[in-house]
Amino acid sequence: MAPSPDGTAPLSGVRVVEIGAYMAAPFATMQLADLGAEVIKVESPGTGDPTRANGPFVGSESSPFLRLNRNKRSVAVDLKAPEGAALLRDLAGTADVLVENLRPGALRRLGLGYDDLRATCPRLIYVSASGWGQDGPLAHLPGLDIMAQARSGIMSITGEPDSGPVKAGVPVCDLVCGLYGALAAVSALRAREFTGEGQYIDVSLFESAVSLTIWEAGRYFATGEAGQRLGSAHQTNAPYQAVRSRDGWLTVGAITPRTWKDFATALGLEELLGDPRYATTTDRHAHRDTLIPAIEAVTATLDSTEIVERLDAAGVPCAPISTTDQVFTDRHLAERDFLWDADHPLLGAVRQLGSPMRFAATPTRRDTAGPVLGADTEAVLAALGYAPERISALLADGVVHGPGREESSGTERGDG
Repeated sequence: MAPSPDGTAPLSGVRVVEIGAYMAAPFATMQLADLGAEVIKVESPGTGDPTRANGPFVGSESSPFLRLNRNKRSVAVDLKAPEGAALLRDLAGTADVLVENLRPGALRRLGLGYDDLRATCPRLIYVSASGWGQDGPLAHLPGLDIMAQARSGIMSITGEPDSGPVKAGVPVCDLVCGLYGALAAVSALRAREFTGEGQYIDVSLFESAVSLTIWEAGRYFATGEAGQRLGSAHQTNAPYQAVRSRDGWLTVGAITPRTWKDFATALGLEELLGDPRYATTTDRHAHRDTLIPAIEAVTATLDSTEIVERLDAAGVPCAPISTTDQVFTDRHLAERDFLWDADHPLLGAVRQLGSPMRFAATPTRRDTAGPVLGADTEAVLAALGYAPERISALLADGVVHGPGREESSGTERGDG
């Protein structure tokens, strides 16, 4: 791993190979690419990452793919062909990190598992993301985000008390697994500086999701009680939830003695301050069945904007519940330059979500939108030292593809 020059992204000089599908591995490598790593996305010829088939589409390109795979290069290789597997071994020999989220054992059956590669690539860090982990009784099962949300308990505590279970609105298990994978890869790069060796990393959607249930674990291991669906309410504090306004909803978090007093005063609810049922945040949580209706008797007569203005002026934590179209045109995000435009060879400027990691000296990378399938195949092979005649032969045999080819091949699709 080459050191990062001053002023460049933190992982400049790091090469990452991704063999990913849908979310977990691509989201992990998107973080690494944002941090400056060169990410080479290895895809099946013809079809590529299945996310390419997910709309909406901008021209012929998947809009979600353009965002999830920014700052990456695409190489289309048939890994089931012996020449394709050999090509990946050559590529892995130049890489610092490999990230994959195919079914457990899929790459091993192709002779491309960690044990297969480490003999010639002892410094390689190999990250495998899967639904349930690489071993254990569930390892062989397919594991998508909603299954991990279900088995982790997250769905059992999401939704209104009188509703059925609800999944989170975003694929939280996929995404947090990707974040753990990226964090693990960066940590292993640091460890390699001392040991000189790479290592294998196993991250799963299931365990990533369970790791988020901090409050529920605290309750269960203290009392033996299972968590319950609370809607938008907090597990132990109140008022900390969405409340109804005249024109919609907003969230409030008046849980300290000061913010509770200022909240009640700002909304003309001073009578609640002397009620012993609401003396502490624990008391208020226990009496939410009367507290929230009393609050909403006032908030339902006011517009969200007026309530937010009053509470902001009083220093009480609150926020309107924005729709996603409002988020993507939000003034605060605009003034902080969070959204940015990435270049794409077919589409021109493609709007991107920014990275939340803000470095003062080594800023994150803002380069290209998700690549056209196979866009970098020939360039990457040439950089590996493949002669033009060999590249031409691989293209002619369908082992590798450049952009615009439609024949289909590939490996087993993964999780996430």
